[in-house]
Amino acid sequence: MKNETRWSIDQTHSEITFKVGHLMTAHVTGSFKKFDAHIYTKQKDFITAEIDLCIDASSLTTWDIKRDEYLKSLNFFDIENYKQITFISNTIGKTDKEGNHELWGELTIKGITKNIKLNVQFGGIINDPWGNEKARYSVNGTIKRSDWGLEWSSEKGGFMIGDEITISCEVELINNGQKESIMELEKASDTFDTEMMR
Repeated sequence: MKNETRWSIDQTHSEITFKVGHLMTAHVTGSFKKFDAHIYTKQKDFITAEIDLCIDASSLTTWDIKRDEYLKSLNFFDIENYKQITFISNTIGKTDKEGNHELWGELTIKGITKNIKLNVQFGGIINDPWGNEKARYSVNGTIKRSDWGLEWSSEKGGFMIGDEITISCEVELINNGQKESIMELEKASDTFDTEMMR
């Protein structure tokens, strides 16, 4: 597509984390360490953004080896058969005076796709000391893990681990410049999944 700006995620300064209730009184927190995205905007207008996010499911960590092994197993995320978690945007609401807006898109986990809403706060566009133009965003939302068949084999009545998962992301984007033709966009998309899994 002509006249589009491509943005990439600066993974050094970005994070995708989650939190879920445990035994009704505590919480388990975790994160995904490996992710990437194709993000395109008309000029620098993020209301026009097209977002294609890909997360490496095997990069999940809750800082507990046994729990992580279970989460990655056939019983939960089943990373052998479903290596990636993806999010593709479809609607972005207008920005309010505080720089907040709603982001709607399709989240796919274990081959199941659901439309979800996220809350996004724009942190502004700046230039770093090396001349790179960057944009900052905070993204938050809540989903129900049961909608994607993510269930503990031993849980009864949902009292061990809560069904609601809180998602919290801090994202720093780098302006990669203008894309001159749709052919370049298609070429980048062809190599996206391969690059993610390296």
